[in-house]
Amino acid sequence: MKWNKPRIPLFVIASFLFGLKTYFVYRFMFELTIENALQEFILFFNPIASAYLIFAISVWLKPKNQMKYLRWTAVIGSLVLYINLLFYRNFTDFITIPVLFQGNNAADLTTSIFTLIHLGDLLLFADVVIIWILTSKKTMDLSVNFSKSGKIAATAVTFLMLSGNVALAELERPMLFVRAFDREYLVKNIGVYNYHMYDAMMQTKTKAQRVFADSSEISEIKNYINENSDTDEKSELFGIAEDKNVIFVSIESFQNFLLDSEINGKETTPFLNDLKESEETIWFKNFYHQTAQGKTSDSEFIVENSLYPLGRGAVYFTHAQNEYHALPEILNSHGYTTSVFHANNKSFWNRDVMYDTMGYDKFYGEQAYEVTKENSFGWGLGDKAFFSQSIDELKQQEKPFYSKFITLTNHFPFELPEDEANIDKYDSSSETLNSYFQTARYTDEALKQFFQQLKDAGIYKDSVIILMGDHYGISEFHNSAMGDFLNKEITPYQHIQLQRVPFMVHIPGYKNGEIREEVVGQIDVKPTLLSLLGIKAEKDLSFGTDMFLDDQQKFTALRDGSFITEKYVYTEGTCYDRQTGEPIQSEKQVCKPIKQKVEKELEYSDNIIYGDLFRFYDFTNKDSE
Repeated sequence: MKWNKPRIPLFVIASFLFGLKTYFVYRFMFELTIENALQEFILFFNPIASAYLIFAISVWLKPKNQMKYLRWTAVIGSLVLYINLLFYRNFTDFITIPVLFQGNNAADLTTSIFTLIHLGDLLLFADVVIIWILTSKKTMDLSVNFSKSGKIAATAVTFLMLSGNVALAELERPMLFVRAFDREYLVKNIGVYNYHMYDAMMQTKTKAQRVFADSSEISEIKNYINENSDTDEKSELFGIAEDKNVIFVSIESFQNFLLDSEINGKETTPFLNDLKESEETIWFKNFYHQTAQGKTSDSEFIVENSLYPLGRGAVYFTHAQNEYHALPEILNSHGYTTSVFHANNKSFWNRDVMYDTMGYDKFYGEQAYEVTKENSFGWGLGDKAFFSQSIDELKQQEKPFYSKFITLTNHFPFELPEDEANIDKYDSSSETLNSYFQTARYTDEALKQFFQQLKDAGIYKDSVIILMGDHYGISEFHNSAMGDFLNKEITPYQHIQLQRVPFMVHIPGYKNGEIREEVVGQIDVKPTLLSLLGIKAEKDLSFGTDMFLDDQQKFTALRDGSFITEKYVYTEGTCYDRQTGEPIQSEKQVCKPIKQKVEKELEYSDNIIYGDLFRFYDFTNKDSE
């Protein structure tokens, strides 16, 4: 029996099936927020337009090659979509080209990846199976043999659909491509495939930026920083930790909501709860992490350079060979020995290269530790063994020293052996959130042990100890479970409030510990630490401010353009009252001027990194401009 060719070409059917599948992923798996009917239509239309763009190319091929093209295009396109989905489930973000160059991190992510794969994901390849079957039946000739004018017409439809998509996107979100730091808006309006094409163009642009950069750019940025900073002022705590050792602990994935929380009547963080109330501790309760795709590496970069992370990829990978004026380099010039302790692969996040660039004297990586099956779980060496094995090396360091410790145990997917767990799991729809409290409790116990070990080693009293959460642990993907735990809906405003992480300055012998209310962030850590140590870095260029300065009129900016001030929270196009969480209708009057300043500051920081502008600036010459 011979089949007649269908009236609807297979490339059109494939476009519709693939586009419909992609819309389903956008709407129900990425969970992109929809605010009006136009956004819903764009979200439905753009994946079909993108699919048609790719599948319509087949009309230019010979009939015998069309089926192969449609078959393998469906496979590759589905894999691209699925990889984005796995990435989104972990980071609530979309892949960028710089992230792809971080491939040597993949070996350390094996355990995490398996927790992100769901059995139901197989349904996402149903259209691929259908297309594969239809293109493989020899009894069915589903190819097309258009005339040249027919091919041109089929291609013209592609450009009409794409033009319509872009026009609708600009109507719904004016200046969409100027706001490229908001990847969710890009994907929502132009689709993940067009977003990747746009990302490739941006990558080319940023690579060229260093070539064409010149010294006039750094002069403009220097003037901006001088006009908007209090470089000549000193806080009342300036020099209080002069000549003391600095022990900086970066606590993996630790958020403020853990503090004072309980599971079945048992405290999650009993040690940190007591520490933040100590007369020797200053706790900033409104301290925000400001990381982006680089996560922990971004946290390190912000703290040590007082620059913002990039919106795409991680500076530790993309610009590790730049000139910087980092905290370790400054401390080295003031007689400090500098080191990092982190029981992970030295190449993870390209740390072995970046630490040398920033001026660290020594990096104690995974090879410096005895890692066994008994003392390791989850992402590697347990935090208790990590601190215990670090003490002897710390005792040998020449004083004063600046030593950074990066913990591992409280890392997604938050795995802990039953015999190590001293608190119950939480009971919710999210296994990730359920396990989070157990690993957080373990890290809290490890910190308590570490403080005692510092005392036993005779290091404690001559040191200032900084504890900081590096970034969030629970992403937006778990908002439903988080809402149940907090007994409140996770609105965009609440999401920003969940970006607060612990920041505690513990000074042994200090008697005026307090809880500070200022809105501050990781970008303020470098100038604050230098101030505590009595170091006046007059030639430094940074966007942060000493947290202890009074009457600060500033903002804490997040990488996506959101920001927090003493009075307001701005995110996703809405200005909120910071105290009540209620939207403010007069957004243009109160948030717009700050928003413009945030965008300028993010742009200036990007320019420094992309253009490697510090190579044009002499940090040692007081007379240099």
